[in-house]
Amino acid sequence: MLTLYSYWRSSATYRVRIALNLKGLAYRQVPVHLLKDGGEQHGEAFRALNPQQLVPLLRDGERSIAQSLAILEYLEETHPQPALLPSEPVARARIRALALHIACDLHPLNNLRVLQYLEHQLGQDEAVRLMWLRHWVATGLEAVEQGLAELPDGLSLGAKPGYLEACLVPQVYNARRFACELHAYPRILALVTACEPLDAFSQAVPEKQPDAPV
Repeated sequence: MLTLYSYWRSSATYRVRIALNLKGLAYRQVPVHLLKDGGEQHGEAFRALNPQQLVPLLRDGERSIAQSLAILEYLEETHPQPALLPSEPVARARIRALALHIACDLHPLNNLRVLQYLEHQLGQDEAVRLMWLRHWVATGLEAVEQGLAELPDGLSLGAKPGYLEACLVPQVYNARRFACELHAYPRILALVTACEPLDAFSQAVPEKQPDAPV
């Protein structure tokens, strides 16, 4: 069985849970608490598995795959059906571009370690940190909103969600968590609304994970 090293509120891990669910793959979770004792991801045991000291980490037998999008690509190559990406090359590239924008340009500017650095090393109070986060979320989601105009059927696989939705839904979850204004992104909200009731997404939400606080 696949093993996913995870943290309940990690949006990068949330992406992978959605992808695993969309593909119908069984997996077990090993929680890695990102705050306890300075962060269990920095401990010797986890660093031996993943020197990047980040979640998610997927173990498939003796193989370890780090980074959420690398994991999604691995799952797509090793378990090609059901597909997470369209078959046509240009469509695949456009979906990957939007997903990369979310995962590499938007998310890193508002993830835990960046917010912790703003607080502890740069001495920024909560109001400044929220202003920082909301600015970069708005900048990133504006570009995604425009990119979604290229998806005439609404979802990245026509009537079905896939790679893109696995990245976007967790990012919108984070935006809502920090009370970001979302009314300017009707395409994003429509896509998220279509996905959230689906089992692959509803079972992946942070609050339903084994390490989520009661």
